[in-house]
Amino acid sequence: MAVRVTSTAFTEGQTIPEKHTCDAPDLSPPLSWTGVPQNARSLALICDDPDAPVGTWAHWVLYGLPASATGLEEGIPKNETLASGARQGRNDFKRIGYGGPCPPRGAPHRYFFRLYALDSQIPLAPGATKQELLEAIEGHVVAQGELMGRYQRK
Repeated sequence: MAVRVTSTAFTEGQTIPEKHTCDAPDLSPPLSWTGVPQNARSLALICDDPDAPVGTWAHWVLYGLPASATGLEEGIPKNETLASGARQGRNDFKRIGYGGPCPPRGAPHRYFFRLYALDSQIPLAPGATKQELLEAIEGHVVAQGELMGRYQRK
């Protein structure tokens, strides 16, 4: 089953606006989604860049979102726990919350925002890594979707 992930900031395959990158305020982009199945109990989100020179780079790790959530507003605070009870993990910049695109100069990089609908709550404390989240959700994904944007530093 597929979840449809969209943003009012950019469309599939298009450029992520500078304000959502390290070259500006580094605000998380607004995201919305549809198609979360009724049996979902929670949601998780991972944003990563498979084009990073050192291998896939995690930019955002978020989990424990209520299954009833239909999106995230722009500029989510970089707190361990959000008002909704969702928890944020540690990105590969070694920081909590969203760390926007920050590629080396050269070719554009792709950034995948993947939303996972899960059949359970994930008992991870705030600060988990992408790998820890992926291990925790293994066997619990009932649907997923993604939105891919690009960014290139001039």
